[in-house]
Amino acid sequence: MLWAGRSAIEIATAVRHGEVTATTVVEEHLHVISERDSRVGAFRLVREQAVDEARAVQKRRDLAELPLAGVPVAVKDNLEVAGESMRGGSAATDDAPAPGDHETVARLRAAGAVVIGLTNLPELGLVALGDSAYGIVRNPWDLARTPGGSSSGSAAAVAAGMVPLALGNDGMGSLRIPAACCGVLAIKPGTGLVPTPADDWDRLTENGPLARTAADLSLALSVLAADPALAQSWRGGRRVEPQPAMLRSVWADDDEVWEPQPLPDNPEPFDLRVAYAPQPLPPGLPVNREFQAAVRAAAETLRVGGHTVVEHGGRLPAWLGPATIATWLTRAAASASGLDRRRLERRTGGLARAGGVLAALKLDGVRGRERWRAYGADQWFGDADVLIMPALAAIPPRAERWGERGFLRNALTNIRYAPTTGAWNMCGWPAISVPLATHSSGLPIGVQLVAPPGGEPHLLGLAAQLQSAHPPLRPPGFAF
Repeated sequence: MLWAGRSAIEIATAVRHGEVTATTVVEEHLHVISERDSRVGAFRLVREQAVDEARAVQKRRDLAELPLAGVPVAVKDNLEVAGESMRGGSAATDDAPAPGDHETVARLRAAGAVVIGLTNLPELGLVALGDSAYGIVRNPWDLARTPGGSSSGSAAAVAAGMVPLALGNDGMGSLRIPAACCGVLAIKPGTGLVPTPADDWDRLTENGPLARTAADLSLALSVLAADPALAQSWRGGRRVEPQPAMLRSVWADDDEVWEPQPLPDNPEPFDLRVAYAPQPLPPGLPVNREFQAAVRAAAETLRVGGHTVVEHGGRLPAWLGPATIATWLTRAAASASGLDRRRLERRTGGLARAGGVLAALKLDGVRGRERWRAYGADQWFGDADVLIMPALAAIPPRAERWGERGFLRNALTNIRYAPTTGAWNMCGWPAISVPLATHSSGLPIGVQLVAPPGGEPHLLGLAAQLQSAHPPLRPPGFAF
């Protein structure tokens, strides 16, 4: 039986029950990576020692209790993995091996996952594109197109069937944008749920998982958050406390017990007030008509599923866009600070210089961010439990060496195709990208669901319902 291409829950259940060894699972995934990644370029580093680490997982005395037993995961190359250099997509960063794992990586390992490789990203994660000094990441749906960014390689690796789960992070949409480009799911948790990267962009950036199914995404988020009650959230849109009759969990020295269940035909019904906004952007920022239609289709699917659905006729405030752009650029300047400017890409230098000028003029977006976070987001959102909006405004740009181009071309490209995600980093609310349809270009269409703080279970439950009605597809040439 080929285990590559199977869900994380299927793999972990089989390893726990002795149907397959963690070693066999990892070896099969390494073989698939060797066959496919030459076309995609998702990985900066493939870890052959993952086979030895899988053997160690297989020997663990608590194997039968591990929620991610033997599951291969890919980690974005801006998070520490013990013994490996963390390059962040840049030739200017330190190549010394990390002395230890980032807390999110440590939690995945404690749950039985095996880190199979480090994935590519644009330099310092500054843009929604997939090129860097380590190569150009390509979209498995169309190798001429970018997979988005900045969690470029993580999304491409999941979409191409090279791993069932990947770890990335999201500072202005860097999980949701590539997930939408590549036809997979990704969730940006709300502030405080999951440990953040060392450079968290002044609390804008959250670590989160990418997966092909809502069930896998829920399980991965529960491990990253050390909260087993999130593992079954996809079933009915709520936190589900583990039952004492199940297995002991490994999240955070918790004596409760659990066992993930196989995916049923349909998630459980539940009722939320869902708003939808097909065109939420201010005038001058168009949204592709097919992307707008996908938002309406998602809303109709949830209406048929029993939710109360209303249209949100408003557009995001015009002042929020400039504040978001200013915040992005000033954080770029901070990320590049201290690095050898001669070794940075032209794009990074341009973004950093623009951010430095804005910071010097005190046009850093801080006031707009505080206004949006304090009351603006809540006022605009209204009384809905969840809002559906486009994940992208246009199809992904071509996969090219954008890092060799200047500030203006990169900034305009990013703003035109991916302007819908940053608002929710500005206020710290959770948001998820869910694939829903296929564009006339042949690329996937993702919709973005947003919830107020604490709404991750609602997002996961609705994602599962949308997937039940619109089953995910594999990109051509990458099916099993």
